[in-house]
Amino acid sequence: MNSEYSERAADTTEQLAGGGHADPATEVFVTHRNLLFTVAYEMLGSAADAEDVLQEAWLRWVGVDLGTVRDQRAYLVRIATRQALSRLRTLGRRKESYVGSWLPEPLLTAPDVAEDVELADSVSTAMLLVLETLTPTERAVFVLREVFDFGYEEIAEAVDKSPAAVRQIAHRARSHVASRRPRGTVSPSETRDALDAFQRAVETGDVQGLVDILAPDVVLLGDGGGVKQAVLRPVVGADKVARLLVGGLRKNASVSLRPAQVNACPALVIRLGDEIDTVVTARVDSGLITGLYAVRNPEKLSHMGREVALRR
Repeated sequence: MNSEYSERAADTTEQLAGGGHADPATEVFVTHRNLLFTVAYEMLGSAADAEDVLQEAWLRWVGVDLGTVRDQRAYLVRIATRQALSRLRTLGRRKESYVGSWLPEPLLTAPDVAEDVELADSVSTAMLLVLETLTPTERAVFVLREVFDFGYEEIAEAVDKSPAAVRQIAHRARSHVASRRPRGTVSPSETRDALDAFQRAVETGDVQGLVDILAPDVVLLGDGGGVKQAVLRPVVGADKVARLLVGGLRKNASVSLRPAQVNACPALVIRLGDEIDTVVTARVDSGLITGLYAVRNPEKLSHMGREVALRR
């Protein structure tokens, strides 16, 4: 993160908290910062890259004549979207050489994020993986339209397309997502119950109990980034997944599983001693776990130490 951006943002936060006033450009940026981060994160699936987008957006925003800006929120989102699109294309090239499965970077989120059902669904690991199957422009259009409810004209300016083209892209992206997203709405309590049963089975070494909470065609994806050991290819099937997890997690006596709120959904954090080793999120359908996503790459666990504010 650019030091000038970090220091100025920190100074501004302190000024605003103390009833002081920052310069107008900085005050507007800080007001919309959480929204901009959320837009960038949903487009990229990476908190680190979303923070870089904010830095780039900030450097462009401070050079803007505010007197010429009619809608400051929309203008900032347009800047952030363009920067995220550019970074998304670069990220796509990086993923081609990534070791094993690439999973979104998990975020420790505040309880109020889960209260916004649409926002919570849009940042879930399962949905972010669906968004990974869209082209960069489709992803930007879908996120801005379906999650943040921007108009076609505003989106057109952000992605440099005509409003008519944006309508077509939005329709195509919506159909694509609808065919791949989880089949129905799952309540947080249903996911929590499934993960509670999952945790009990793993901790007691109950392979059959674990099989019972997993869907027959459950898929386990692991992301070690070539740094930590993880399954390099998807593991499919309840029996295979159950035996792999019970065998692996019970080898080390210092392993502990603790519930957490990750990406606005119930999740489990696996620790070795006091260190976070793995973050496990799940996709649940009809009371059974159909997808397990285990992030072990240390570079992706840096945002698990503090809650991240997400906003629409």
